[in-house]
Amino acid sequence: MTAATTTAATTTATTTTAARPPEGYAPTDRTVPTRSRQRASYDRALVHAILDEGYVCHLGFIRDGAPVVLPTLYGRIGERLYVHGSTGSRPLRMAGARPGGEETAPGLPVCLTVTHVDGLVLARSAFHHSLNYRSVVVHGTAHQVTDPEELRTALDALVDQVVPGRSADSRPANAKELAATAVIRLDLEEVSAKVRTGGPNDDAEDLALPHWAGVVPVAPRTGTPVASADLDPSVALPAYLTAP
Repeated sequence: MTAATTTAATTTATTTTAARPPEGYAPTDRTVPTRSRQRASYDRALVHAILDEGYVCHLGFIRDGAPVVLPTLYGRIGERLYVHGSTGSRPLRMAGARPGGEETAPGLPVCLTVTHVDGLVLARSAFHHSLNYRSVVVHGTAHQVTDPEELRTALDALVDQVVPGRSADSRPANAKELAATAVIRLDLEEVSAKVRTGGPNDDAEDLALPHWAGVVPVAPRTGTPVASADLDPSVALPAYLTAP
């Protein structure tokens, strides 16, 4: 290998490494919890896994000087979340673009959370009852999606977040529906996860008490699909609804 080839290979490797996102998010004052800090994580793969397992988030923001939290749907594409709304909703209007274009819009400061409950932790004392959970908290500034292509991509992501594969098996939104639908985007930059696992943390003096202690597992469950009454009988149940 020549020196020039070595230099080129080194430059390529350096460029590739530099382009690769870091394995974790940088902690900030807002993402470091004030208690149970050992449960916090900034691992990118863990954050993505928690987000990808859900589809309902809670979006918090300030409206007229008071806090508001709204449940809504979300979808993830890479390091960006898309949150569903309507053109008439307050947070979408607050996050919308100015006449000069989206780049000049101030956006909407938000806090977005996603939580999965994995178990009910029953201790011998009422004080030590708890939950096993996995959660993600995202801080940032949300902006309304105005580019038509990005909007279509975001809507597909929202549908597939709920039922993977569904966007390709349904009619895309038409012009009228797109005009009535709004989506905001939130970049994954100031992010943290928090996880609790394991059994109860009873005090030593309580271990002999005659009360059952342990964990009751909790898991989401989907039932058997029920066809619409007006569905053509020749339309078979899609494979993505029959997969385990």
